[in-house]
Amino acid sequence: MSQDKIDILQRALAREKAARKQAESILEKKSAELYETNQKLEQSYTELETILSKKDSQLQGVFENIVDAYLIMDLFGNVLKMNDAALQLLGFKVDQTDFNLMSMVQPSDLERVNKSFKSLLEKGTLTDFEIKIKTCLNVEKLVHINASIIFHNKVPIAAQGIIRDITKDKEAEDKLKESENRLATLILNLDSGVVLEDENRKIVLTNKKFTDLFNIDASPSELIGLDCQEAAKQNSLLFKNPEAFLARMDDIDHKKETVLGDELDMVDGKILERNYIPIVHGDQSKGYLWTFKDVTLNRTYRKSLETEKQKYYNIISNMNLGLVELDLNDKILMVNQTFINMTGYTEAELIGVKGKDLFPVHEDKRIIEEQIKARKKGKTASYELRINDKQGNVRYWLISGAPNYDLEGNIIGSIGLNFDITEIKNLEFQKENLLSELAKSNNELQEYAHIVSHDLKSPLRSINALVSWIKEDNTDKLDAASIQNFDLIEVTLEKMEQLITDILDYSSIGAEESDKIEINTQDLVEDLIEILYIPEHISVQITNTLPVVLGHKTKLQQVFQNLISNSVKFIDKPQGIIQISAETLSDSYQFSIQDNGMGIATQFHDKIFKVFHSLQHSKDSSGIGLSIVQKIVHMHDGKIWLESEPNIGTTFTFTMKKIE
Repeated sequence: MSQDKIDILQRALAREKAARKQAESILEKKSAELYETNQKLEQSYTELETILSKKDSQLQGVFENIVDAYLIMDLFGNVLKMNDAALQLLGFKVDQTDFNLMSMVQPSDLERVNKSFKSLLEKGTLTDFEIKIKTCLNVEKLVHINASIIFHNKVPIAAQGIIRDITKDKEAEDKLKESENRLATLILNLDSGVVLEDENRKIVLTNKKFTDLFNIDASPSELIGLDCQEAAKQNSLLFKNPEAFLARMDDIDHKKETVLGDELDMVDGKILERNYIPIVHGDQSKGYLWTFKDVTLNRTYRKSLETEKQKYYNIISNMNLGLVELDLNDKILMVNQTFINMTGYTEAELIGVKGKDLFPVHEDKRIIEEQIKARKKGKTASYELRINDKQGNVRYWLISGAPNYDLEGNIIGSIGLNFDITEIKNLEFQKENLLSELAKSNNELQEYAHIVSHDLKSPLRSINALVSWIKEDNTDKLDAASIQNFDLIEVTLEKMEQLITDILDYSSIGAEESDKIEINTQDLVEDLIEILYIPEHISVQITNTLPVVLGHKTKLQQVFQNLISNSVKFIDKPQGIIQISAETLSDSYQFSIQDNGMGIATQFHDKIFKVFHSLQHSKDSSGIGLSIVQKIVHMHDGKIWLESEPNIGTTFTFTMKKIE
C-alpha cells in the first residue's frame, strides 16, 4: 500500500474518533436533561394527586349530579376519574383502572385525534368534536365531546370532558338527509313543474320542468329566495287572461285550501294543470307546494276522443243495423234506434228484458240458446234467426254476435248486430220457386227438342228415300243435269239432318249436370286419335304429357274431337301437322291444338264461335261445332281463344282449372 493511501485512512480514522467523542458528549447532556424532566414529571404527578385529593370533595358533587358522561384524564390519555354515566357509556367496570382512552380510537382516526389534542393544549378548550370509538364492550359508538384543560399554577396538568352518545341521533340525521335528498331528486326529475315556498312566499325549491314550462331563462338554483308573488305577476302575461290568473292565485293563497286540477290556458296554446297544497304544522303555516303540468296533449286527446265518441254514437244511432248489448243473463242493457224500429218496441219496453224470451220464433229458440252459450265461451258467430216483432210479424234477421269484455278481459255479456233480411229471404224464396219452375221448363224443353228432332228427321229420311227410289227407277230416263240436281238434294238433306243433330247437342249441353270426375286427358286424346278419320298426309302429335283434370268425360271428348276434326278439315298443305300440348299455370292447365292449315284472317276470329257461322260452306260443317266447344269450356270454368295467320296455320287454346 502506498504512503498516500495510508495517510488518507489515518485522517478518516481521526475524524471518526472526533465524531464519536462529540456524540458521547451530546448523549451525556441529553441523559441529564431527561433525568431532570423525569424528576419534574414525578413532581407534577405528585402535585396533581394532591390537587385531585383537594378537589375530590368539590368534584364529588359534580360527578353525582351531572347527567352526561364526564371524565378526567391526564395529558397522555390515561383515565383518572369518571362518573357513572361515563362508566356506562364507555363500558368500564367500576373497579377498572389504568386505561388509556386512545385504545378506543380507530387507527384511521389517530392522526385527527392527535391534531385535536394539540389544539386542546394550545387553546385550552375543544368543542363539538365528533369521533367514532369502540367501547370496552366492543361496541362502536359515535360520540360528541366538549373538553377543557385543567391548569395548576398556569401549567396544564390534566383534561376534563363531557361525552355524549350521538349514535342514534346521527343515524336519524343521516336518514333524514337521505330522505331529503331522495325527495329533492324526485322533485328535480318530476314531469311536473314544482315550486316549494316558505311561509313568507319565498321560493325554497323548484325544478327544471318549472323553468321550461314558463320559459324562464334561469336555473332552478338561481330562483331560490325569490318572492313568488312578484314572480307570479311577471309570469301572468304568459296566460290568456292575466288578471284572472292573479286573482285565482290570491284566492287560493287566502283560503289556504288544497286545490287540484285547475286548468290554465297559456298564450302559446299550452294548457297547464295547477295543483296547490298548503303545508301546515299544527296551526302554523310552514309553506306552500305548487305543481304545474302540461296537459295539452291529454286535453286535446280527450276532446278528440269525445268528438270521435259522439261521431260513432251518431253513426251507431243512425246506421241501418240494429245494435243491442246484453249482460251474461241475456238481459238487454242498451239498444240503438234502428233496433227499436226493427222490433216495434220502445226502449223502455226492451231494457232489462231477456231477448231470448221476447223475439225468437218458438222453433228457433234452440238456436239462440246455443249462441248464448258460445258467447260465454268467447266465441263469435253469424247466424240467421226468425223473430216476432211487436205486431206479431215474422221477420228474418242476420245476427252477428260477439262477447263483450271488461278492462280486465273478463266476459261481461255480449253485443249483437242485427240486419233485417226479410226482403232478401223473400227474394230467395222467389228465386228458388223460379229455379224450380225453370228446371221443370228446361226438362220439358229438352223433351220437346228430342221429339222435334225426331219428328224433323223422319220426313227428311222419307224424302231421302223417295229421291233414291226416283233415281233408281229412272236411271235411264234422267239426263246428267237431273242426276246432279238429285245429288244436290241428297247433300242438302244430309246437311239438314246434321244441323238438327248439332242443334240438339248444343241445347243438351248443361242439361245433364252429373258430378265431375277425374279424367286423364292423355288417354282420352290417344283414344280419339285411334277412332277419328285422319288422312294419311296428316300427322297428329302429342308433344308432352297431358294432365289429369276434373270434368265431364263425354263433353271434353267433344271439345278435343271438334278441334282436331276442325284442324283436319282445313289443312290444305301436302303434309299436314297437328300438335296437341298442355302447359301448367298457377291455377289451371292450358291446352293447345296447333295446325299448319289455311289459317283464319283476324277479322273473323270473334265470329267463328257464333252459332251457325261457318267460314267454309261444306256439307260437313253446320257452323255449330266451335260454339259447342266454347259452351263446354265455359261450363268447366275455362276460356277459349285462337291465334291464326292465313296460309300459316291456326292454334286453338283453352284452359281448365286444376284439381283442388
